[in-house]
Amino acid sequence: MRHRMDSRTLGRYGSHRMAMLSNMAASLFLEESISTTVTRAKELRRFAERLITRAKGGTINDRRLVRKKMAHKEASIKLFADIAPRFANRPGGYTRIVKTGFRHGDGTQMAVISLVD
Repeated sequence: MRHRMDSRTLGRYGSHRMAMLSNMAASLFLEESISTTVTRAKELRRFAERLITRAKGGTINDRRLVRKKMAHKEASIKLFADIAPRFANRPGGYTRIVKTGFRHGDGTQMAVISLVD
């Protein structure tokens, strides 16, 4: 039974899943748009939007918590310096997922996740 299980496992154990989401979030913050599967994009949206909301606070504790979840130094600097001030007046919904079709190899539905402007 799936009682109180609210996240997708993505076919990985916990530490691998957190590392993958951390790397994908860093790529999203640096590139501002990445292409991935729909399932990964939906899970990445949860992860990245929580980091952006935390970064909007801007305190030293917020910086420590973000670096704990996402260890990429350049991505966290850009998050606090550029991305968080851009979304200062926005209450949520910082990302957009656009479905782009199906992958040629295995037919998995693909999507582009990007930061809204």
